[in-house]
This record gives sequence, structure tokens and C-alpha cells, in this order.
Amino acid sequence: MPPLGLVLSDDLIFTSRITGTGQAHGLSVRGCRSVADLVAEARTLQPTCLLLDLAFPGLQLSELLAALHSACTPMPRVVGYGSHVDAAGLKAARAAGCDLVLPRSAFVEQLPSALPGWLQPP
Repeated sequence: MPPLGLVLSDDLIFTSRITGTGQAHGLSVRGCRSVADLVAEARTLQPTCLLLDLAFPGLQLSELLAALHSACTPMPRVVGYGSHVDAAGLKAARAAGCDLVLPRSAFVEQLPSALPGWLQPP
């Protein structure tokens, strides 16, 4: 199965930017609009990477990562992005188990060149 990325975001424009970047590289990246959808898609599709908006409403990151550990074999790479002013939230995401945590501005800057590598199997 080719590499697949799943995006958890409630921002349709930003999700389109990420999926469009994936398409430009010939990669498959799909958006999810709820945590339940992300877990269900991950269980079914076994993605290689998850791109998580850390500001997603109601996100309980530790609970989500625990659910994904039981749904995915192997566990996909987890890239989280959030506000640069939420230093505590970014630090908490690292502690919760995200493989990479970036301020949103750095995520946007790195996305075109880094997305193909993020989607490679861990």
C-alpha cells in the first residue's frame, strides 16, 4: 500500500493546503474532521503519518494517541502543529508522544519539502 497521511483539522482551507501539497508530490493525504473519524480511518487505512492540529477543539491528545496505538500496526509517525504562543501545549504534545511538534508557521514553511519524508513508513 502506498504511503498515506491523515490530517486532523477543522480548518477546511488549511486541510486543503496540506492535501494539495500531498497531491503535488503524488502522495495520498486525507482530511478528517473529527477524532472519531481519524481513529476509524486509521484503523481501516493504516496510514504512515498523522498530521494533527493541536488546537483542534476538544482534542485529548494522550487519549487519541492511546486509541491510535491499539488501532494501528505499526504506529504511524505523528506530526503535531500548533500556535507558537502556546509553548506549554507544544511541550505537552512532545511529552504525549508526538514524533515531531512544530509551531504552525514552521509547519507551513517545512510542509512542501518535508511532507514526502513524513509520509515514508517509520
